[in-house]
Amino acid sequence: MISTLAQSLDLSFSRIQFTPDLMPADVTGTEIIEEDRSSGKRDFRFMEGPLFANVVLADEINRTPPKTQAALLEAMQERQVTVGRNRHMLSDPFFVLATQNPIEQEGTYPLPEAQQDRFMFKVYVEYPSFDEEFEVARRTTGKAAEKVEAVLGAEEILRLQELVRQVPVSDHVVRYALSLVRQTRVGGEGVPDFVDELVGWGAGPRAVQFLILGGKARALLEGRFHVQIEDIQYLAKPVLRHRMVVNFAAESDGVTSDDVIQRIIAATPTTEDELSRDARFQKIFAS
Repeated sequence: MISTLAQSLDLSFSRIQFTPDLMPADVTGTEIIEEDRSSGKRDFRFMEGPLFANVVLADEINRTPPKTQAALLEAMQERQVTVGRNRHMLSDPFFVLATQNPIEQEGTYPLPEAQQDRFMFKVYVEYPSFDEEFEVARRTTGKAAEKVEAVLGAEEILRLQELVRQVPVSDHVVRYALSLVRQTRVGGEGVPDFVDELVGWGAGPRAVQFLILGGKARALLEGRFHVQIEDIQYLAKPVLRHRMVVNFAAESDGVTSDDVIQRIIAATPTTEDELSRDARFQKIFAS
């Protein structure tokens, strides 16, 4: 699916199969000694790893130890890879998508919170519907695979990314997004009691940034040129679910981060007047 998406966007694609014996250099690349046969001179040459693509799929990312998982951190944040004393810039645009196995399965390593925080969304992929699975079976068992035509290119995607950032967002919508995020933080001013009871760790500042950026992108996809509260609500779960950790009490009762997020949304006024007059949110905004 990701490979087809990359083809439709006319972008280079790379897939990394994460395994227990995968090393950081297998992901980022490494320096090799190269000899000039005419002069006999030897020099180091950097051999790019699979990270050097526009679209990178990290398949089963939690199958590999944290040291190798961490090799993605610099690339995802700085758009560069450091090998030895040299920095190597990655291609633009640059997207990292990852799959992971259920943590209950054998041979999995929990993803560190710092690495999860680099991902904009965490999306659950459910089984397809009957009609969708029927169509998959029909299309993939024929004589030849269907040809994928590119509908966009790298330059157009970069322009669209710039366009997304230009979408206006009101201060009220920003405050609403910020109020959702700050309510996930245990022990904070104005935080609901159920959060203190069920959450072990809340979301950081990146959550607000991604809520706003995601809201801007969704507004454009919906044919609007401004962000609405419904955009923030729609994206709250995919943005927040991997940035907060429920505690043992919640797990024992079968409560998930999605359940907590839904309760936070239900407890947060949507109008500017209600939000500004509510004493609990006055504490949140003043903290």
